[in-house]
Amino acid sequence: MSNVLVSIFCPDRTGLVAAITGRLFEIGANLGDTSFAVLGGGAEFTSICRIPEHIGPAELHEDLAGLPELADATITVNNFGLTAEYGPAAQITHVVSVGGGDRPGLVARLSEVFTQFRANIVRMDAQAIPAGKGSRYVTRFAVSIPPASVTPCLNTVANTAGELGLSCSWEQSA
Repeated sequence: MSNVLVSIFCPDRTGLVAAITGRLFEIGANLGDTSFAVLGGGAEFTSICRIPEHIGPAELHEDLAGLPELADATITVNNFGLTAEYGPAAQITHVVSVGGGDRPGLVARLSEVFTQFRANIVRMDAQAIPAGKGSRYVTRFAVSIPPASVTPCLNTVANTAGELGLSCSWEQSA
């Protein structure tokens, strides 16, 4: 078995995740870290897959490209030369949510706060959620905050969000 990184971008449509993961299962791939997101009118699927030795990245690419659901997709399959296991900085300690109106620079400012406190952003998701006369912009950060920095980091994130007129909440991961 070898690890590959599979990245797919295509127009969004119902059944994409089922088609991709079903085919990967059929060829004997085991999914590791995997994400899927609708991005505007498009969709993005990314996964570290452990595939059988007899299948190489080129063969997997060709196989996926044969799926009708991926007829107009951009597909890349590359060997994944990094470890597929998490290091200590990837252990999520908190999930932080900031919401309100869209503010230019929001993600940059919050990311700078996390960096200031040596917190590692493990995952980030930002999206506009339709709400009444417009939309509510919600950003979620799954972060690994060093124990000594938790309180000052979260307080600074809340203050930064407040300065931008946004709500902020967080929960500690188990």
